[in-house]
Amino acid sequence: MQIDIGINETNRTEIADGLGRVLADSYALYLKTHNFHWNVTGPMFQTLHTMFEGQYTELATAIDEVAERIRSLGAFAPASFSAYAELSSIDEEKGVPAAKDMIAQLITGHETLIKTARSLYPICDSADDDATADLLTARIQVHEKTAWMLRSLLEG
Repeated sequence: MQIDIGINETNRTEIADGLGRVLADSYALYLKTHNFHWNVTGPMFQTLHTMFEGQYTELATAIDEVAERIRSLGAFAPASFSAYAELSSIDEEKGVPAAKDMIAQLITGHETLIKTARSLYPICDSADDDATADLLTARIQVHEKTAWMLRSLLEG
């Protein structure tokens, strides 16, 4: 069926492709955060275990919202580990780093995701896609706040 939402097919495809990268980064960060939730040790265990749970829970909701926006634009959302590995800019952690290294990796992950999301603003602006821009703005706000909170754990 034809999609007629005021955004042409070329722009919808380009935006959906960009959102696929946001989705892949979000999923990679979700997996990393969940890994760290399960495997953190040390004197900050309780604080980090609880904090990481809140973060991966928030990311799970965000993943669904991003995927549904991709579908609203008429594209299929990437949904496999191989697709995420290809599209994501966030490095996978295969080991169990020390707690402070976990925090540092999550900061980097959130900052990477922020940059991926920001990269879509030009096409959203040119296509008058306020809905995607609003979604990206909300995601950026969450990731900036989370990165700040994580950085605060390493200061002082």
